Amino acid sequence: MTGATGRVALVTGASSGIGAATARLLAARGMRVVVNYLRSAAAADEVVAGIEAAGGQAMAVQADVREAAAVETMVEQVQAAWGGIDVLVHNALIPFAVKPFKDMTWDELGGKLDGEMRAAFAVTNAVLPAMTGQGWGRIIYISIGLSRQPRPGMVALGTAKAALVQFARFLAQELGPTGVTVNIVEAGPVADTRMASVLDQEQQQRQVAATPLGRLALPADVAQAVAFYAAEDNAFMTGTTAAVNGGMSMY
Repeated sequence: MTGATGRVALVTGASSGIGAATARLLAARGMRVVVNYLRSAAAADEVVAGIEAAGGQAMAVQADVREAAAVETMVEQVQAAWGGIDVLVHNALIPFAVKPFKDMTWDELGGKLDGEMRAAFAVTNAVLPAMTGQGWGRIIYISIGLSRQPRPGMVALGTAKAALVQFARFLAQELGPTGVTVNIVEAGPVADTRMASVLDQEQQQRQVAATPLGRLALPADVAQAVAFYAAEDNAFMTGTTAAVNGGMSMY
């Protein structure tokens, strides 16, 4: 990545899956990467060790991204070590109920909406001062195809991610004049992630059959789209969505 050396990227939920793949790729392209995690310290340390073994720079920092104070402490830690955060990849998966609406409580639906937006608000709020102060920043939110195309049992996740996508568009419009771009990477079903475990074998086979490229996405596929948006020279795309679904859905 041209000129990426020294940029600092914060990847939330980066101890496994899409987050870990993204952290590795951004580090390989010259960024110093903050591997955020909630509980999986050993897994986060493993991601950092792998990045360092490959010649990159990374640090693992624990924080519940739903808690503004914890996020502020994390950002202060990073600032003390490396300075401000240039790239935010908000990937952390906020827990949700898998059930039809008729069986759902408001606490389950409203709680997911609150957790999703609370986390997005907290991490964005914490990184923006440094980005706007220097007139350069990249914000990438990880969403999912369910925000557009409903699937049984996924009303809480799909509704929350739809809110996140619209939040991102408003931010893109507001932050454009400051030099900060805001984009969305919208993943289809991704193998080797916690989300994939929601699908049984038969459901996975149906998803593969409906995908022109003939397989589910891998975390590395999603990471490629994130890295594209995070690139130093990708300066004129904001408020857009990259669908990483192998053609399963075409918008």
